[in-house]
Amino acid sequence: MPTCLIVDDSKVVRKLERRIMEELGFTVEEAEDGQKAAEYCAHTKPDMVLLDWHMPVMNGLEFLQVLRAMEGGLAPKVVFCTTESEMSNIMQALSLGADEYVMKPFDAEIIKGKLQQIGLVL
Repeated sequence: MPTCLIVDDSKVVRKLERRIMEELGFTVEEAEDGQKAAEYCAHTKPDMVLLDWHMPVMNGLEFLQVLRAMEGGLAPKVVFCTTESEMSNIMQALSLGADEYVMKPFDAEIIKGKLQQIGLVL
């Protein structure tokens, strides 16, 4: 079963994303900030990461840079799920290695569509 790491400081959002990803057949782990996500990824690489931008300790963009610099850190697919809508920020995230970008609020169909685009679900 493929694995998904959900990184978001909102417990409510993590719960919603967990339900969506489990329905799509993923095993799910969670982290409430980028630092905890980086610690997780240092020893276990998920198949994909659903990543929020604005978090305490280490934000999503900082985590993305740390992940991509790790050994094996290019492999996980990363989908930003955020309220950050500024086009320059979206382009920055994609240039630093994000595979896709989803605006909050979203639903299961939007996530499924993005995962189909990056080849993670049929």
